[in-house]
Amino acid sequence: FKEILECQAVNVWLLQPDESLVLMHQAGTDPTIQEGGTQKAGDGLAGDVSDSGETLLIESPDDERLALRNAGIEEGAIFSLMVAPLIDRGSLVGVVEAVNRQDGAPFDEDELFALTSLTETAVGALHNASLLMAERKVEILEALVKTSGEITSTLDMDRVLQAIVNGPATVVPYERAGIALDERGGIQLKAVSGTTQLNADEPQYRGMRDILRWGAILKEPLLVAQHGDEIDSDREETRAKFREYFTETGMRACYIIPLADEEGRVGILGFESSDPDFLAEAHLEMIQVLASQATVALRNASLYKEVPLIGVLQPLFDRKKKFLALDKHRRVAWVVGAAAAVLFLLVFPLPLRVTGDTIVAPAHMAHLGTEFEGVISSVYVREGDALKKGAAIAGLEDWEYRSALAAAKAKYESATAQMDRALANNDGSEAGIQHAQADYWLAEVNRAQQRLNRTVIRSPIDGVVATPQIENFVGHKLKDGESFVDIVDNSQALVDVAIDGSDAGLLHSGQKADLKFESFPERTYRGQVIVVSPQGVFKDNEPIFFARVGVTNSDAALRAGMQGRGKIVTGSRSAGVVMFRRPAMWIWARLWSWFGW
Repeated sequence: FKEILECQAVNVWLLQPDESLVLMHQAGTDPTIQEGGTQKAGDGLAGDVSDSGETLLIESPDDERLALRNAGIEEGAIFSLMVAPLIDRGSLVGVVEAVNRQDGAPFDEDELFALTSLTETAVGALHNASLLMAERKVEILEALVKTSGEITSTLDMDRVLQAIVNGPATVVPYERAGIALDERGGIQLKAVSGTTQLNADEPQYRGMRDILRWGAILKEPLLVAQHGDEIDSDREETRAKFREYFTETGMRACYIIPLADEEGRVGILGFESSDPDFLAEAHLEMIQVLASQATVALRNASLYKEVPLIGVLQPLFDRKKKFLALDKHRRVAWVVGAAAAVLFLLVFPLPLRVTGDTIVAPAHMAHLGTEFEGVISSVYVREGDALKKGAAIAGLEDWEYRSALAAAKAKYESATAQMDRALANNDGSEAGIQHAQADYWLAEVNRAQQRLNRTVIRSPIDGVVATPQIENFVGHKLKDGESFVDIVDNSQALVDVAIDGSDAGLLHSGQKADLKFESFPERTYRGQVIVVSPQGVFKDNEPIFFARVGVTNSDAALRAGMQGRGKIVTGSRSAGVVMFRRPAMWIWARLWSWFGW
């Protein structure tokens, strides 16, 4: 209107239910009236036009009506004015004022006609806007009814809280809502819209938690918004608090509603948005009604939680209701199915297995050395070589032992020759002496041969060389009894299965075991328990016992140190024992610790 009429200001007044007019919008500058001002018939020009329903044109600045309007105004006074009613389907809905032509000339009849024509278009726009507002109010009412139904249809505290913070989101344009309850003498943040798992100490929730705790001092709802750098609040303390809050969270508006009834405070409900004008009057009305219903629902839910054993009994009540709601045939089917399940649990046998982590230990390992000091002169094998029992592994320097053997043989041969000559000369006495000498030196030859044989180190078992870089021992001097090579026999692997202490009583020798290893996930190895460790060890403060299982390892695929999982079959039990043994043991232990018998 202002641009078309080229005037100083345009005022739009709308009719209220009490037949008063409220200045809803002002375009331009009119110092004689401010937005939000009200008039009734007889209070001013707009009020008079709303009462008469006729247009008004004032061309002279000396008009008494303008003088009253301009009272106390020195600059920007009205010198010409047009007023036209807004009529929709025969009913007055408002008034439009056009103030002062910009060129300083007074308004004339043509401009009044233009204003009247424009009001017809404005009335259509206002009618459509009213329909839209009515539609939005219906949507808000429907959302309120739905949310109210959700929060009053259950006594489960978590469901009530989630319905309060999430339900209004369909019609109220908030970005986040939160609710805090009065618990243990303090305000505790309990629910935030958009999340079901809440940790109030996390940074993204800390701002809302703190502002709701601050809001505990409020007796009435509080709406605080920031427009530019200005915060809408009369109290400096409130402005400082929300300036910090808006800076931290990035929000620009927060609406806080105390939840209280006759018995006292229940909690605090808060809505926040980055739009400082996110709440309209209809939204505020809906939130007020919602807050009243939420207070009642929260009070009922808190009282319900105080009923003894309600946490245990409530799920049973819910299931009973669902069961009774079924038709007769389905109830019979459920009863038959339950009876069959109980029969299965009591009668049907299943293998009872205990499981644990496994590690392969070598079935047989030989640590080889020498019986006397010596220097290694040669090594005949390498790490990983497969050996048969008696195969040569290394040799010591043997020149000393060969010399001793040669000397002993020479002595033996000399004594034998002298014995033969004595016998040829029929000298029996000399022959007896030399015979004794020959026997002595023969024994020395055998001992020297044995010492020479021991300079070759041989494998006492079938197995594989497990010592790395054994070839580097050439030239190394071995002390008496010092070992330098390990031979591992993997043909029969031993596997240690770590079993929890609570299952150790089920184990005994001869039980079957199934093993799987990380290195061979597609293969299952089978064996038998050879022995159960008589003493347990502690792992993570829990006792562990080892069942040693013998496994055939003909291809030597299993090697010491390989890990996996093992299952040991301890026998057959009823299906109920197999499935529920552990929880039953836990319950039994708790009952015994509480009562004892």
